Amino acid sequence: ALQDAIDTFVAEPTQANFDAAKTAWLASRESYGPSEAFRFANGPIDSGDTEELEGLLNSWPMDEAYVDYVEGDETAGLINEEAATFEITKENLIVKNGEGDTEENVSVGYHAIEFLLWGQDNTDPSEKLSGQRPYTDFVDGGTAANQDRRRLYLQLVAELLVDNLQEVADTWSSSYRTTFLALPEDEALNNILSSIAELSSSELAIERMAVALENQDQEDEHSCFSDNTHRDIRLNLEGIANVYNGTYGSVSGLSLADLIEEADADLAAELDALLAAADTAVGATAIPFDYAISGGITSEEGAKVQEAVVALTEFGNKLLEAKTSLGIE
Repeated sequence: ALQDAIDTFVAEPTQANFDAAKTAWLASRESYGPSEAFRFANGPIDSGDTEELEGLLNSWPMDEAYVDYVEGDETAGLINEEAATFEITKENLIVKNGEGDTEENVSVGYHAIEFLLWGQDNTDPSEKLSGQRPYTDFVDGGTAANQDRRRLYLQLVAELLVDNLQEVADTWSSSYRTTFLALPEDEALNNILSSIAELSSSELAIERMAVALENQDQEDEHSCFSDNTHRDIRLNLEGIANVYNGTYGSVSGLSLADLIEEADADLAAELDALLAAADTAVGATAIPFDYAISGGITSEEGAKVQEAVVALTEFGNKLLEAKTSLGIE
């Protein structure tokens, strides 16, 4: 749906089509966010032949000037290369991602699309506004140079996103399904527990929240152009809860929670309480996230972010204790 909306906008760059493309991007994050609970489970998103796919899908933070113009430099980025020496193709965009072993050189994925749709967020956090890129940046003779290259770049990076997501999905449902079901029980359970514990206590709590709070810098937040970071955080936690409780939408089955309760009822009760506390703490953080972190840890809103960081860390760390209860070495 996101690719279709972008194709429509590129074919007819109007304000209405631009808004529809941004709405589609936000909607696409709703399904991706919970899936990050599988990030660290030695599965198709982070290991083996498909290990590089996560970097092509969701790399951040992003040096905006690597892709397109930024405030104070109208000629920055691959789109505005002098004499257009860089040919914009899907193959070339993949090569450019992370060029020079520089993580901020992000050329593809969700956040490259996000930047092209919203532009830099140069407003003060107190204004609670996202990036204000005009749709006329994509219109011939509009508000920025190289409109044709910008349209092509946006279209191809959307195609790549779909290609890469499809590869993960295909691998998961075919070869990895067989691999996973053949794993020794202890190894499979270790992968599951470790994955959601690491997302909760490390990737989400520290990398995605605490770092941005400490630096008071919206450039360190996950979706800084669209101001959608609050949803990224909540959706990641939703994915953790899905895996722990064996639920997804209307689907519900036997779960880690059930297994841990059978082995150690006291630990299970403690984990349930910690997960509920994390959900409450995350839900209490201000929207948008750049506003929540703008005053630092000593501010009222910053203190709420810190409470969420602590809650997520405590749940993730406590979850690792379940390995002992379950006899997993």
